[in-house]
Amino acid sequence: MKSAYLDNQATTPLLPEVLETMLPFFKESFGNAQSLHDWGDAPREALEDARAEVAKLIGGRPEEIIFTASGTEANNFALKGLAQAHQSKGKHVVISAIEHFSVLHSARTLEKWGFEVTLVPVDGYALVDPKDVASAMRKETILVSVMHANGEVGTIQPVAEIAKIVTAAGALFHTDAVATAGTIPIDVAELGVDALSMAANQFYGPKGAGALWLRKGTRIIPLLDGGVQEGGRRAGTENLPAIVGMGKAAEIAKRDIQSRMAKLVGLRDMLLHRLPAAIDHVLVTGHPTQRLPGHASFCIEFIEGESMLMLLSSKGIAASSGSTCTSRALKASHVLTAMGLPAEIVQGSLLFTFGQQITEGDVGYLVEVLPPIVDRLRQMSPLYADFLKGRR
Repeated sequence: MKSAYLDNQATTPLLPEVLETMLPFFKESFGNAQSLHDWGDAPREALEDARAEVAKLIGGRPEEIIFTASGTEANNFALKGLAQAHQSKGKHVVISAIEHFSVLHSARTLEKWGFEVTLVPVDGYALVDPKDVASAMRKETILVSVMHANGEVGTIQPVAEIAKIVTAAGALFHTDAVATAGTIPIDVAELGVDALSMAANQFYGPKGAGALWLRKGTRIIPLLDGGVQEGGRRAGTENLPAIVGMGKAAEIAKRDIQSRMAKLVGLRDMLLHRLPAAIDHVLVTGHPTQRLPGHASFCIEFIEGESMLMLLSSKGIAASSGSTCTSRALKASHVLTAMGLPAEIVQGSLLFTFGQQITEGDVGYLVEVLPPIVDRLRQMSPLYADFLKGRR
């Protein structure tokens, strides 16, 4: 049976070159990077080499990279650590309504700690208006977090414009760049942010490796206590194989990012054009132009995304409905809801994200397989029956 992995937003496959780079640190160079004896030398050198490569990927300095176990940890670290470190100036935080749950839930925790959080709305394309951020700012605002791009609908946010507003108001600005780091070019100086989160498994690196870029001189309170690792900001023995893999993946991403983007944009636009032509009552979600290169998302009316996913899987196609973190929760997507879409349409969300292993033939296979699945499910749908009878 033919198969196509179209869920690269959930995770990307590990590159063979990355795996090869990681293997020695499971075996020969197994030492602790903090050890002062000879067994710590090679791990310590590899750790710093990886830090340098990750910094190059986003235009930062090596000493500004703090390795974490995931993008989720990096987001938690940024929200909680920065808010606590600067609470003497105020206790007001601003985030967008479509942030990843690692940011949204961190903000809820801050509220339990006595902070006040303001959610900034988005428009029908999931785009944050910088003017709304400006309106949400107060004298006591100390931190703003707006994601660089939304992984569910692909919309890329005007982060640089928002950063100017936040900086002028004297607050810190964090962006969740898990969906963009290694996927589109990033320069932290051009963005104007103070902190940026990323994850290796989004650019063909290993799971279990992430990083927080923190502008030099920015104070932060560690989440973890107990060690001197990462300049005393993130305690715990480093996951060296994963970190080395992240460094190699960052090096390759920096080198190949333009060619990767060119391929993915072509595949994305092919699907965005062909799928609505093949199926009636399909809504393309996300911004039409300010969009991640390998990202195509839709809402297919009258049926549920989960049912489509199961039938697509039976045909060898991997996709997702809403974000990976919500797809098993059977709840309406907070992103699509924030965009103003009604619940009956939100339930039919589908997300296809492409990687370098995907071909035009894979897109063609999806467009061949999905319409019969939609027809089958609609025949069982009371919503579709009502539509045909003119009740909707």
